[in-house]
Amino acid sequence: GGTLRDGAGAEENFVSEESAGYYARLYARDGLRGGHVIMLGPGNEAAAKEALAAYPQGFQVGGGVTAATAPHWLEAGASHVIVTSAVFERGEFSDERLDELSAAVGRDRLVLDLSCRRRGDDYFVVTDRWQTFTSLKVDAAALERLSSRCAEFLVHGVDVEGKRLGVDHDL
Repeated sequence: GGTLRDGAGAEENFVSEESAGYYARLYARDGLRGGHVIMLGPGNEAAAKEALAAYPQGFQVGGGVTAATAPHWLEAGASHVIVTSAVFERGEFSDERLDELSAAVGRDRLVLDLSCRRRGDDYFVVTDRWQTFTSLKVDAAALERLSSRCAEFLVHGVDVEGKRLGVDHDL
């Protein structure tokens, strides 16, 4: 996601000749539940639906999910929806938007993606293809405050994501 820009596609490290459904069937065959289908940029909806149809309730889906579209993805077979930008407004966390998502899908099917980037000694959630810093500092207090409002967190350091740099141990 960090290489995405308006009007440009993702930087690709590898492109498979197999379809999303092919890989979803492998996950289903091996009983691997909870994988992520992430739609990076436009034009990925058909592949996401193919994966969800091949392994209903086996995957969580994210990437552009909003309160308006979240029920559709659950109906398409996602076990959970993953959201980041949808719970922010002009860089500020929005309790109202989180409430809308919870009302649309229920907290038990909602995953808050806290995509983090370091600023100084702290980590903050970044949105809009990991380009925009928000005011939400990822720390114990934030996790405690939000933990009762979602099923789980997806916390990852975007500065190492997809770059084969390993884990951000400081995070």
